[in-house]
Amino acid sequence: MPRATNAPASRERRKRMLDKAKGFRGRRSKLFRYAKNAIMKAEYWSYRDRKTRKRNFRNLWIGRINAACRANGLTYSRFIEGLAAIGNQLDRKVLADMAVSDEAAFLTLINKAKSALESKAAKAA
Repeated sequence: MPRATNAPASRERRKRMLDKAKGFRGRRSKLFRYAKNAIMKAEYWSYRDRKTRKRNFRNLWIGRINAACRANGLTYSRFIEGLAAIGNQLDRKVLADMAVSDEAAFLTLINKAKSALESKAAKAA
């Protein structure tokens, strides 16, 4: 009985891998063994760094909001507490964009948060 090598499927599988490695340099784009390893690492890094990018943007937004709040005499945590008291549903991305591009609107939010915090303190006392 002749030896079956499954050549068309194997060739297609290798070709798919080499097509994924098209932009890599040297043997990582030409030889299957090295391309396979390079693709596995690249896919791992891309998955990992998609998570890292979300984390980095959240840190950036919090830093921007905190800087804008401190410039107006409030801390980030007190600002968020004040916004929660008035029932504001804006997320950090929108708040950070307002802090950078629309300072007047952000100042009105800060004033609302301050007044909500003052009324909350007056109720507690």
